[in-house]
Amino acid sequence: MLLFFTLGLLIHFVFFASIFDIYFTSPLVHGMTPQFTPLPPPARRLVLFVADGLRADTLYELDENGTSRAPFIRNIIMHEGSWGISHTRVPTESRPGHVALIAGFYEDVSAVAKGWKENPVEFDSLFNESKYTWSWGSPDILPMFAKGASGDHVYTYSYDAKREDFGAQDATKLDTWVFDNVKDFFHHARNNQSLFSKINEEKIVFFLHLLGIDTNGHAHRPSSRDYKDNIKKVDDGVKEIVSMFNHFYGNDGKTTFIFTSDHGMTDWGSHGAGHPSETLTPLVTWGAGINYPQRVSADIAPLMTSLIGVPFPLNSVGILPVDYLNNTDLFKAESMFTNAVQILEQFKVKMTQKKEVTLPFLFTPFKLLSDSKQFNILRKARSYIKHRKFDEVVSLCKELIHLALKGLSYYHTYDRFFLGINVVIGFVGWISYASLLIIKSHSNLIKGVSKEVKKPSHLLPCSFVAIGILVAFFLLIQACPWTYYVYGLLPVPIWYAVLREFQVVQDLVTSLLTYPLSHFVGYLLVFTLGIEILVLSFFYRYMLTAGLTAFAVWPFLTRLWTRAKVTSLSWAFFSVLLAVFPLMPVVGRKPDISLVMGAGLLVLLLSLCVVTSLRKRKDSFRKEELLVHLLQVLSTVLSMYVVYSTQSSLLRKQGLPLMNQIISWATLASSLFVPLLSSPAVFQRLFSILLSLMSTYLLLSTGYEAVFPLVLSCLMFVWINIEQETLQQSGVCCKQKLTSIQFSYNTDITQFRQLYLDDIRRAFFLVSFVETLV
Repeated sequence: MLLFFTLGLLIHFVFFASIFDIYFTSPLVHGMTPQFTPLPPPARRLVLFVADGLRADTLYELDENGTSRAPFIRNIIMHEGSWGISHTRVPTESRPGHVALIAGFYEDVSAVAKGWKENPVEFDSLFNESKYTWSWGSPDILPMFAKGASGDHVYTYSYDAKREDFGAQDATKLDTWVFDNVKDFFHHARNNQSLFSKINEEKIVFFLHLLGIDTNGHAHRPSSRDYKDNIKKVDDGVKEIVSMFNHFYGNDGKTTFIFTSDHGMTDWGSHGAGHPSETLTPLVTWGAGINYPQRVSADIAPLMTSLIGVPFPLNSVGILPVDYLNNTDLFKAESMFTNAVQILEQFKVKMTQKKEVTLPFLFTPFKLLSDSKQFNILRKARSYIKHRKFDEVVSLCKELIHLALKGLSYYHTYDRFFLGINVVIGFVGWISYASLLIIKSHSNLIKGVSKEVKKPSHLLPCSFVAIGILVAFFLLIQACPWTYYVYGLLPVPIWYAVLREFQVVQDLVTSLLTYPLSHFVGYLLVFTLGIEILVLSFFYRYMLTAGLTAFAVWPFLTRLWTRAKVTSLSWAFFSVLLAVFPLMPVVGRKPDISLVMGAGLLVLLLSLCVVTSLRKRKDSFRKEELLVHLLQVLSTVLSMYVVYSTQSSLLRKQGLPLMNQIISWATLASSLFVPLLSSPAVFQRLFSILLSLMSTYLLLSTGYEAVFPLVLSCLMFVWINIEQETLQQSGVCCKQKLTSIQFSYNTDITQFRQLYLDDIRRAFFLVSFVETLV
């Protein structure tokens, strides 16, 4: 049995890892040829301002007095440049947001394992294609683009990471630091001939990353005065930087300015999901090569590339917004053609890579963009340029880009079906084998099987060995990664083990056929309904409420109501109470520390009742156990103090006190081992675990969720009692000590019992409670 559990753990690890190979693989390809427009660009330099966490509506709307929070940006919108909305994509985090802005491709899902902090695959960017790039801002963002740059032409200047304090008094200092250092940089350049010559080159970029707005949004919410005042500070800073650039370069009209954001922020101060307040960000452009006032949406990376004349980033999938460009129609057509060829190059490389590792008779090309169609579209576009039909060129190139992007997605997910089928076959096989093993060990289905020893047949193992060899050979000739061998070969031994238990399958089918049809159909419908509720609850939280409400009725439909009325009523009460939580708002609510304090008081009251009850039984509650209990109660009180103290400190903008940090970490550490010092009796040990978890959970709560584990735990305690009643009805005694429970197979066989229908119900209850918990 130990071997069975070990194999089960390993197999489930493989199934878990398959998620990353099927869904979380990098879409990036390498080996493309850089593409650039052969005409002179309108700008020599580009200045990119990224106000991290800035919402589009908060920037564009007027305040309560009818004035703009950003008067300088507002003046640009009205008189000098183009403005609009930039649509970011999920996840709305800083890394993928900046990669989309500067490199031109959307989230690389393989970065999920690194918390979206850096990209695990090297990629090309505007900074890499520029002659020089100077950047100022957060140490979390700037190194990401310098790390992947070829050569040493990307320079970064960042402040200490310790400055990024959500509890600090004034987060605008982060932005002030950037503006001040940019000014000092240009002042220093006047006295440094080498630096002066570099910043007077063409195809250069200046990047200012402004983190203050995001920090204030997290700490005080986007509706706060701090967030809105920070926008005014940024506006003043941008005004000063623009004035400095114009003065430094003698108003030569060769500077392009772009002001945007990497993501927005919800009303409750978070980002990462797909709410419009997170995905809609402002975009304001002005200066060289930019059309005068108009409102459009745009992909920013190809726009910046076209403005300063550098090659498009090799991995960019953005479409050039030609309406932004203030240039000749020929320049717009050539730029759009270059954009299309650059994306088509990625499609060709992706197709070639997949074709090289797939058997010719199995390879299925992307039919919407064949080689002949590619050639015809490119030839026709060149002909249109030659005959000065520039509008047709733009339209044709956009069509080619859309087809190439579909093709990229097609080849990126080319192996998804094959891998998914193998994982599903393996998963179904393991479920079947585990079920057969349980039935074989805990039922009397095999008692009628002949005890005669039969000579084992070699046909079955030989067949599966042959299948395994064929699968391995098939993967080998296609040069598949080693993980494909795991997913492809794993179902082979699993299904071999299943078919070895064919006699048990026969006995199971025979046994099921003895049931009345009406009973069988009834059980099947109940089982199907239960599974559907569990599945639907992933999409509709109120389905959990429906399921928990049905649980509350269950004891009244059985003999439990007549044997244990108090337990049945307690079960119904806590089930209904727990059913309320899925109906509560998940996000978007204001913190309510009073609910956290209330949950803590309930824990203390419950502790007092438990201690009083146990003290009446003198033999079962020693002084050492009382000391452990008092220690956990003290930990709960300290957690309540830390929550209240931290909230007060943050409201006064004094940050997180050091003492609170020490208490919090100590509480977390102690919660892992203090329960081990408690009594091994079932309820005392479980209650000790509850106290330890609650002291930690209180530190992580800001509202009603602090009450949830308390209600769930009460229901679990009642569940233990109610299952004890059902087991006693079946003539099975309940264990009293946790230390007496053994999970190894070599335990006394008399401890094992036959399966009952109630075991299926218990399993369903457990899965439902776990789903409610998560």
